Formats: sequence, structure tokens, C-alpha cells
Amino acid sequence: MTLETWLTFFAACWIISLSPGAGAIASMSCGLQYGFWRGYWNALGLQLGLALQIFIVAAGVGAVLASSALAFTLIKWFGVAYLIYLGVRQWRALPSDLADPSTVRPIGRPLSLVLRGFLVNASNPKAVIFMLAVLPQFIDPQRPLLEQYLTLGLTMIMVDLIVMAGYTGLASRVLRALRTPRQQRRVNRTFAGLFVGAAGLLATVHRSTR
Repeated sequence: MTLETWLTFFAACWIISLSPGAGAIASMSCGLQYGFWRGYWNALGLQLGLALQIFIVAAGVGAVLASSALAFTLIKWFGVAYLIYLGVRQWRALPSDLADPSTVRPIGRPLSLVLRGFLVNASNPKAVIFMLAVLPQFIDPQRPLLEQYLTLGLTMIMVDLIVMAGYTGLASRVLRALRTPRQQRRVNRTFAGLFVGAAGLLATVHRSTR
């Protein structure tokens, strides 16, 4: 892989990661609920899901997923259901009075947050199809494929880690301004609506038959 090819891919990664999606919504939701350091475990889970998607494409399984209507549909509707589940949880999240110094912020368990992030990315079949269309454009078939896929995968993951840190940190700063339960309830319901909206968008996705 030439430096020029890598730089082009590097720039594309920023555009892809900065585009608002379910991962960004999940990162902001966790930053809002748990603060930056605890909420960032969700971002690590997102990267595990991203790594799985890259592996699927590199192993050639992505082509099978792209051609299998049943596999695509099963994964898609699992993703829809999971995003709706996150929306319901966000809607029902109990607000707290942060103006009271004795109030304890809810503590999310790291493994639960990692699993949450992993499932958000892993349950999006369209992302696999997208990578199947994009990644091969940066691959030189005359050179070792494993090394190139590792380079592309690590680049994409590192960029996404930085972007999700930004989303998580932004939301954690907003938390400081939400001092009353009423304010927190409004934001929780806003994020609940975003999760359900993301589920609705995923539900409209259809497998390409070309």
C-alpha cells in the first residue's frame, strides 16, 4: 500500500466516523449517563464490533452476507430490536438531582458497556456491505492482503476511537449543565427518540440485489 493510498483512506475514515450514526448516539448517551471515563468503555465495544466487521470482509464472509437475504434480514432486525431496546432503556432512565452533593451518579459496569457498544456495531449488516464496497478499493491484490487489511483496520479503529472520544466527552460536559431531574429527563427522552430513529432508518435498509 502506497502512502498516497493510505492518506486517502485516512481522510475517508474521518468522514465516515464523524457522520452521525448509531455509534455516535450510543457514545453520547453513555457520556451523558456515566461521564467520560466510564462511558468510554462503550467506545471500546464499538471498536470490537468494527474489528469484527473488518474481519468478516477480509475473510470473504461479507460477500456471503451480501448475497444471503436471510442472513442480512436476521442481522438487520436484531439490530433494529436492539436499538429500540436501548431507546426504551434511555427513556426509562431515572434522573438524579445533581445539585444535591450527596447524589451518586449511576455506575455502568465496564463489561456491560463494552458489550453494548459491540452489539450496536455488530448488528448493522449495512456496515459490512459498505465495507465490502469500500475496503477493496484500497487493497493492492499484488501485495500481501493480511498486512493491508491490518493497516486499514487499525487506521479505521484509531480514527473512530478519537471521534467517539469526542462524542463521549461532549456529552459528559453537557451532563454538568443538567443539574435538575427535569432537564435530565428531557435529554434522556431526546436520546431515546434518537435510538428509535436510528432503528427506523436501519429498518428501511434493503439488501442490494446487484
